[in-house]
Amino acid sequence: MRPLSKKILLAMISTALLSVAALKWLPNSTAPDVTFTTIEGKKIAMADLKGNLVLVNFWATTCYTCIEEMPDLVRIYKLYHARGLEVIAVAMPDDPPAQVFNYVHQQQLPFPVMHDGFADITEKFGGVDLTPSTFIFDKQAKRLQRTIGKLDFVQLDQLLNAELSK
Repeated sequence: MRPLSKKILLAMISTALLSVAALKWLPNSTAPDVTFTTIEGKKIAMADLKGNLVLVNFWATTCYTCIEEMPDLVRIYKLYHARGLEVIAVAMPDDPPAQVFNYVHQQQLPFPVMHDGFADITEKFGGVDLTPSTFIFDKQAKRLQRTIGKLDFVQLDQLLNAELSK
């Protein structure tokens, strides 16, 4: 029996690791059991949001795409919040807390914002390390969508309308 080449062995290991990672965030997986602490000190448990659609957006003040999509997130929040959408923005651990605080207040963001200084939330969402990253959960806390990169707001409007009409 021939020994496996290094390339084949590495490919097999990579495939196995990707399979495990994919299983961690299969569609319809449940929202992680987390409690967000906003920059104002308010605690919001994901479990308490059951019954609402929940959009969790991981962002950074140093991320151009994140800043570019923030006005659209505000629009989406204002349009759908009364119908049952909750938006939580999670600033990344390496984002300076004072910078996050200043941005949130200058822009008057209407939804809860937290700074994930200890990376607890990013880890519980599968090790988020790219921004923007957005997770959307249905009313039963099942994951509907995970987007890495800028959201397609036309598609998001359609998804929210469909889910909130159920």
